Amino acid sequence: MRGTYEALCEHGYTELTAQDIADRTDKSKSLLFYHYDSKEDLLADFLEFLFERFDERVAETRDLPPVERLAVFVDWFLYGPGENDRQSFHVAMLELRTQAPYNEEFREKLRKSDDQLREVLEEILRDGLEAGEFREHDPEETAALLIAAFDGARIRQLTIGRDEYLEQVRTATATWVFDDLLAEGASFPADRDPSTLPEADQQHRLAADLRAENGTVDRDDDTNGTDVDDSGAARDEPVERDRE
Repeated sequence: MRGTYEALCEHGYTELTAQDIADRTDKSKSLLFYHYDSKEDLLADFLEFLFERFDERVAETRDLPPVERLAVFVDWFLYGPGENDRQSFHVAMLELRTQAPYNEEFREKLRKSDDQLREVLEEILRDGLEAGEFREHDPEETAALLIAAFDGARIRQLTIGRDEYLEQVRTATATWVFDDLLAEGASFPADRDPSTLPEADQQHRLAADLRAENGTVDRDDDTNGTDVDDSGAARDEPVERDRE
């Protein structure tokens, strides 16, 4: 699956060939496609692999406070400049999303991904309500709004090269949305900069995990990696909510 990821990032969906993928593995083209009828079948399996990995990483962050989990979620979308591994991952996903209108299997799997994201964020928001960290709100509506804003910012950044768009949306979200969302006394690490996370945290990202130099990840392998965006060990000092 690492070879599939790297080949997709380098060549894009249209130019991607079975040989491109085989060249990044220790398998021949014929052996690689023994279990697949086409490159589309392989990429559909690749999507399923990504979703399973995402589920595992989300599970490993559930012991964090809701506000911390929210910050991890924001970082995944609104990464900082120079985040090449993470940007490559989102480029690969964008390539596959452009095929969804023409490929029913891709469309179904991407719907599953969208459901996953919304469920994860809704869970964070509900847990924050129960913990008293968030003010009363509708988790479903808030999750839909945030994902649409984050996703739109990332797509604009990837397609028209406006890196500053991610930071602008991040700042506006912290200033206007989270300010109303956070309960009195709760805080969000508004100054957290994903591009300056320590090296140890770099290993906790799905994109970097897929690009790991040592070893490959097969479709049936156990995945014992660490969290995508773990606890963010070196967060900047949080900004306290200041309400009169």
